[in-house]
Amino acid sequence: MEKIRLGRTELWVTKTAFGALPIQRISKADAVHLVRRAVDAGINYFDTANAYTDSEEKLGEALEGIRQNVVISTKSAAADKATALRHIEESLRRLRTDYIDLFQFHNPAVLPDPNDPNGAFAAALEMKEKGYIRHIGITNHRPKVAQAAIESGNFETLQFPFCYLATDTDFALVEGCRQADMGYIAMKGLSGGLLNNAAACYAFMAQYDNVVPIWGIQHEWELDQWIELTKNPPALTDELKAVIEHDRKELAGSFCRSCGYCLPCAANIDIPQSARMSALLRRSPYQKYMTEEWYEKMHRIENCLHCDACKSRCPYGLDTPALLQQQLLDYDAFYAEHHNDK
Repeated sequence: MEKIRLGRTELWVTKTAFGALPIQRISKADAVHLVRRAVDAGINYFDTANAYTDSEEKLGEALEGIRQNVVISTKSAAADKATALRHIEESLRRLRTDYIDLFQFHNPAVLPDPNDPNGAFAAALEMKEKGYIRHIGITNHRPKVAQAAIESGNFETLQFPFCYLATDTDFALVEGCRQADMGYIAMKGLSGGLLNNAAACYAFMAQYDNVVPIWGIQHEWELDQWIELTKNPPALTDELKAVIEHDRKELAGSFCRSCGYCLPCAANIDIPQSARMSALLRRSPYQKYMTEEWYEKMHRIENCLHCDACKSRCPYGLDTPALLQQQLLDYDAFYAEHHNDK
């Protein structure tokens, strides 16, 4: 399986990498089986986070005994030294390892200050000096923060959303990382599930030799899909280019990326799903959204408090309350026409 150098870390990771956020949703036995199958197929890079409930624990069990053969990155959203130290110690214990290959600051609103003795960066530096972490990176959803991270020179990698719906700003970040010799880790390569042509997504990513996509994997069929695409890489044919162009026209712009940073919602609205319902109805099997459960979930939008907390937290600057209201109108129209199809 093809490996590339992850920036100046000198870590050599498989171009097909395993995003371990989704294994929170499956049993430990299923997660261990899935991760071990990935290792057997040649995948050597696994990305998780302190905040992903039991993801680290499941990875730890799956990779015990073969730790030296894989690269693990994890994350912490801690802003102070004490909390960051605790998170790193928790990650080491859960992952059943004595070192973390890549520790990442998890989507900070502002860059952590390496000169603050009480800040999270101080914790990372201390743990790196002791050998518990080997490299320091950052993840983000905010282009300005990501650009500042590149310019700062303080981080060895950047993890940022990247797919074929990318904007000029997103492409500039990829090139900025190349020039700074920073590893670029691409999250949300399927745009939170809106993109459903895996071959097109894979072929698009393959164009960028400094980009490592981490595909979120929960089901065995998803793993099989990426393994098969890796064995038989699709060329970016005119047919796949047409798929990409169609999706860009339909989806690019102000749409919900389902990053989840809008949550929690005081009205218990499932914002990441509800805010992109129109696209989900068009682009995936819609019958599962025609249930009484989803009808009730969508109509929670009527209880919106208009506190604008979700809007203030959106890293993409979306007017989330207005977007939700439009999604409800679209859903009700679709439901009236199709609810008997379930």
